Amino acid sequence: MVMCDYFSASDDDMAVRVLDQPGGPDPSVFDVVPLKGIDPVVVTAQLEAILTGCTYDEASERPRAGQVLSSPESESAFIVSVSDTLQDALASAAHTSFVEAAGPWSETDELRQYGITSDTTLEVLVLLSGLAGRARSAGLRLFCWWAL
Repeated sequence: MVMCDYFSASDDDMAVRVLDQPGGPDPSVFDVVPLKGIDPVVVTAQLEAILTGCTYDEASERPRAGQVLSSPESESAFIVSVSDTLQDALASAAHTSFVEAAGPWSETDELRQYGITSDTTLEVLVLLSGLAGRARSAGLRLFCWWAL
């Protein structure tokens, strides 16, 4: 299962500097939520579609949606941006929206293959919502350190 550490940073350059240190973003420097199997390209676009009511294609084509910011030739880890639309949806949605989204999100092929249940997706939504809210309050953006 792939490692995905979601974190907030002031800008793309600061986020890419995470790759200078092995093991992902340092929790003493960054606000980090470690999540296994929640990839920052397909799975987050599916989540954005569910939370905002758009299509998967619309979500995946938004600016910053799953954009690889680091060198694509890297073989160990990448830094990927999270769309501002998803960050805003996570930061502003009510808990009831997460309860409603957890089931459909857990039923996507990508999450089902890892055996991720709706209870787990609800926990992930709460964690990501907290990260997104803290980032928005501090004027930061969301990123993912994605290690294969």
